[in-house]
Amino acid sequence: MQKYLILLAGCPCTGKTYLVNQLQQQFKDSFVITPDEAKILYAESVGFNCKAEKEALEHKAWQFYYGVLKLYMDAGKKVIISEYPFSDKQKKQLSEFTEQYYYQVITLRLVADFDVIWQRRYQRDRSPERHLSHIMQHYHYGDALENRNLADDLINKDQFYQVCKIRRYDQFVLGKLLEVDVTDFAKVDYSGLLNKLKQMVKL
Repeated sequence: MQKYLILLAGCPCTGKTYLVNQLQQQFKDSFVITPDEAKILYAESVGFNCKAEKEALEHKAWQFYYGVLKLYMDAGKKVIISEYPFSDKQKKQLSEFTEQYYYQVITLRLVADFDVIWQRRYQRDRSPERHLSHIMQHYHYGDALENRNLADDLINKDQFYQVCKIRRYDQFVLGKLLEVDVTDFAKVDYSGLLNKLKQMVKL
């Protein structure tokens, strides 16, 4: 029986979360796990008072993520989906897991013009739908901030560029690769992409 780990990679604000929802419709029995879910879980349950505490919690969140991913693989889940701006930082651990549990890996790498994704990032960080812990250096359950421009952990355009460049989000690949330009969401052939993926995943 073939088992698959589908990784949605690429810079922030390339539409990975939207595509995860599409994949869940395509693969009804799939399991989804993302590092950001773990980060929010720790922010809500533990919280942090400074940047150093936030980074420490993020480290715990990654341990949680890898632990759950390993449990899913050990249980033999047929299709596991995960989305994140993956980089070489995660490649070694993901490779070890997929080799240990005999998973085929498919990377869906979403790429886009930098200025476009920066505008999306700027707007997303200021949206009330964005979890506040992502843009604050201090957070505890129930905290609120009406004016998101006052958040103390916002990223500026130069910082965002350097992060994307240094971590090479647009270069990540593990296993087989499907790359999609999402500069203009309206022009993306999502149905065609899902059909290609369906042909690659032999359940």
